[in-house]
Amino acid sequence: MRTIVVAPYDPSWPAAFEAIRDELASALGDCVLGIEHVGSTSVPGLAAKPVIDIDIIVQDDTAFELAKTRLAAIGYRHEGDLGIKDRQVFQYDGKEHLMLHHLYVCPAYSAELARHIAFRDTLRANPAERDWYAEVKRLAAKHYTNDINAYILAKGPCVKEILEKYGYREEA
Repeated sequence: MRTIVVAPYDPSWPAAFEAIRDELASALGDCVLGIEHVGSTSVPGLAAKPVIDIDIIVQDDTAFELAKTRLAAIGYRHEGDLGIKDRQVFQYDGKEHLMLHHLYVCPAYSAELARHIAFRDTLRANPAERDWYAEVKRLAAKHYTNDINAYILAKGPCVKEILEKYGYREEA
């Protein structure tokens, strides 16, 4: 069980993402449409758990199969969607040269991908919302120090409110 720590923003996080992205891009080649830095570490000034979240964008299921094969060749194993439609999770071992990261592969039409990008871009453009979200995360980490599921649930209403305030609506 890991302790949940929300750290102050670290200006080295973008470079850590770039190192991971470069390794991924080299292995994946032209089977992907893009590699996005999402999650809290992608928002300048936002406190975050020091873990880089990455969404790899593929065109469709055919491209996903090729990406899965290429990711396996560099040490990533497919874990399934873990209950979130159109978002495939990958785990890894032996990547000590890279910052800790979460890796997802999503088709371009993924609602989860759209939500990740919308939330990132909204927080980047709105410092007051960014700061409110940071405070919600700090309080959630304080109350749910060793319970990642409760931590995630505690942040949910804030995320939903911010997205809705800026016009993002989840598809039913």
